[in-house]
Amino acid sequence: MESTKTDKLLKTEVTLSFIIVNWNTCGLLLECLDSIHSTVTGYQYEIYVIDNGSEDGSAEKVKKRFGGEINLIENSENSGFARANNQALRRAGGKYIVLLNSDTVLMENTIRSIVSFLEKNPSAAMAGPCMKSGDGKIQNSYDNFPSLLTELFNKSILRLFLPNRFAGKTSKASQPFEVDSLIGACIVVRSEAIKDVGLFDEDYFFFLEETDWCLRMRKAGWKIFHHPVAELVHLQGQSKKLRPSLAWIEYYRSLYLFFKKNRSAASYVTLRLFRFIKLIINLLLTIAGLCLTLGTKKRYREKTFVYAHLIWWHLCGCPDNVGLRNK
Repeated sequence: MESTKTDKLLKTEVTLSFIIVNWNTCGLLLECLDSIHSTVTGYQYEIYVIDNGSEDGSAEKVKKRFGGEINLIENSENSGFARANNQALRRAGGKYIVLLNSDTVLMENTIRSIVSFLEKNPSAAMAGPCMKSGDGKIQNSYDNFPSLLTELFNKSILRLFLPNRFAGKTSKASQPFEVDSLIGACIVVRSEAIKDVGLFDEDYFFFLEETDWCLRMRKAGWKIFHHPVAELVHLQGQSKKLRPSLAWIEYYRSLYLFFKKNRSAASYVTLRLFRFIKLIINLLLTIAGLCLTLGTKKRYREKTFVYAHLIWWHLCGCPDNVGLRNK
């Protein structure tokens, strides 16, 4: 299952342990690693890369460029985001753990700003930066915990009428503020909090594992913060774009799992029923758009396939053997 080519801990005290899970994003991964080396100064750090059975030569290129500088863990198959991170978390020696997606690029202020904040706020388990796309547009960097309210109603409407409870990416805050959960593209976590709460729940394969983790952290009394001054470039969803319909199946599976673990049975049943009805409506609307445009719009063709695939998966009873894990 797993072979570790380089698995050494630095002899001196490590402040930061960077952990990056990669699946077929070689070019982005190398850029991410370069950004660590060019922006992180003044800290003793180590880097773990967990390659989840990539077929694009990622592992070989990491070894060729960085050699023994990187603790490289090679999995023979896609073991999922939670399990892959846990492989490195069990070995990491840093006071703070920096979880990064391979499609992120650190900026000069990213790590130093967050670590400085965590040093001054011992009750904070983790903090995350303001994420921006390649063209500078602000992305969602944090979110509320999924509930029937967030899943049955449009989030934009909730943010409009309940801004204090459902803060959005347009927040004008200039100081760190407490949030429910962080988007997992970049999270700096206090190792003490991990020892207290435990690792990722490996029942999650891809999506919402960090949301579940944040909920467990908060239940244990820890606080979670968004740091709007620290910034990061996030080329969003690159792994998801490789097989979009299968990625959406994984998202639905994780959402149902989150409700099953953390919400009432009635909420779980209501969610599943609502989601299935919504899929049917979306499919019909997309087919109508496809017909009106005579099939010329690529986005309608792609959405039709995704919705049809999701409905088929639901009608088959949401089988576990369909999704990214077996691909």
